[in-house]
Parts: sequence; C-alpha cells; structure tokens
Amino acid sequence: MEFRENEAIYLQIAAFVGDNILVEKWIEKLPSVRELAGDLQVNPNTVMRAYEFLQVKEVILNRRGIGLFVAPEAKEKLKDYRKERFLGQELPEFFKNIALLDISIDEIKQRYETFTKINHKPEQS
Repeated sequence: MEFRENEAIYLQIAAFVGDNILVEKWIEKLPSVRELAGDLQVNPNTVMRAYEFLQVKEVILNRRGIGLFVAPEAKEKLKDYRKERFLGQELPEFFKNIALLDISIDEIKQRYETFTKINHKPEQS
C-alpha cells in the first residue's frame, strides 16, 4: 500500500479497512493486527491505532479472545463518517479549486454524468 504524506498512516489504514468493508471483501471477521501489519508492512501499533479508531466510530467490534469483527451497522456508519468528512473538508477545497480554475458547474455536472455511466451509479441515500 502506498501511503500519502499529507495524512496520518493510521487514518489511511482505517480508510483501507473501511473500503474492504464497503465492497464486502471483509463481511465478518477482520485480519488480526499482526496479519494486517505484515500485509501492509507497517508497525502493528499503527494497525492497532487504526482498529481503535474504527471501534470508536462503531464500525468494528472486538470480541475478546476471538478477534475483530465488522459491526452490524458498519456500512452505514462508514458512509455517514465519510460523507461528513467529505462535506466538511474535501468539498470546500474542491469548490476553491474549481473557482480558481474557472471550471463551470455545468462542466462538473457533465463530467460527473460521464463518470457514473462509465463506472457504477452511486447508491441513493
């Protein structure tokens, strides 16, 4: 996994875990801390911090002695968290960039429509 310099590694790992939950690669039990640390070539403490972050967000559950599991409402919790983060942090930056570059909302809309045709249609909330 390639890590970006502008974001804490544990948050990037949490996002990676979240992606795997959202695409239903991990639907029940998660890899152990040591297993995921080995796969991602990071310190196990960093994976532990990512897992703790996801536990606080109620995305994963720790069943003592058994392991970490996807919480029943994990997908909804992830979408809510990511939506809040996107609207609060990324969207203002996006708006700033389109204003600086004189990109019209019509051009954005046209490109978004092309994107959704080529890729998948986003789920309606």
